[in-house]
Amino acid sequence: MNFQFDLIEDKVEFFEAIDLKTLEQKINKQIEINKAIMLTVHHVSHQMHLDDKGRLFYSAVVHFKVIK
Repeated sequence: MNFQFDLIEDKVEFFEAIDLKTLEQKINKQIEINKAIMLTVHHVSHQMHLDDKGRLFYSAVVHFKVIK
């Protein structure tokens, strides 16, 4: 039996929430999880959307890269 382990070098994750505080909490939780697999934040992109009923909706994309 042959086992081969590949190191994750890049990972992109998407997050969404109805307020900024919740979005930040979700991202921070995932940052801590990804530290365990040697990934750190490389880039963050975020957007705010207003739906047809006037409610705000926040989303973010976080690019994680391997710690070198």
